[in-house]
Amino acid sequence: MAQDGDSRSVTRRSFVGGVMMAAAAGGAARASGQAAAAATIALPPLPWGESELAPHISQETISFHYGKHHKAYVDNTNKMIAGTELATASLEDIVKATAGKPDKKGLFNNAAQVWNHSFYWKSLSPKGGGQPAGKLLDMVKSDFGDFAKFKEELAKAAVTQFGSGWAWVVAEGGKLKVLQTPNAETPLTNPAQKPLVAIDVWEHAYYVDYRNRRPDYVTAVLDKLVNWEFAAANLG
Repeated sequence: MAQDGDSRSVTRRSFVGGVMMAAAAGGAARASGQAAAAATIALPPLPWGESELAPHISQETISFHYGKHHKAYVDNTNKMIAGTELATASLEDIVKATAGKPDKKGLFNNAAQVWNHSFYWKSLSPKGGGQPAGKLLDMVKSDFGDFAKFKEELAKAAVTQFGSGWAWVVAEGGKLKVLQTPNAETPLTNPAQKPLVAIDVWEHAYYVDYRNRRPDYVTAVLDKLVNWEFAAANLG
């Protein structure tokens, strides 16, 4: 009888222990799931190695620009959306949902900068520069006269953007347009515009390599790095 009692006691202890372990495992899984749901925005990998744009953009610049600035925007965005209705929204939806809303300005600035930077990295290529081909080149000639005039307009937009911001090539109404946006503003928020390629003209994009010589940085991007294949793919 004592053995049976001991057996039942062991069985009860095993059962209780199993329940507690299952509860703990379930709690850990829920916590993990909640953490995963909250951290919906990830820092995307670079499309090339940090040193592959040198000498036009150095590894030091990319290391700080991507590893510090871009990552900070990602981290800030995730902190700001945690526990909100945007916690599981896509990055594009977050940018669009917060654009133009004064009470969401901080979140917009960080989320839009995540998107802008991710787009900018793809706008650069170690084998870039030159001029586009195919449909994109045909549209350049149709809308700007020739590639030289188009390139001049894009360079002017990048160089003359006052303070921090961006220069873009977008498609709108069946035509190509060159435009500027300040700070974190982005054509993503305009449903009539399709971004094709971007040039970052915040100082952290070029100051290590070019100091205050933004025109030299813009020239290097357009002559050696701009990814017209990416732009053509976006045009469709």
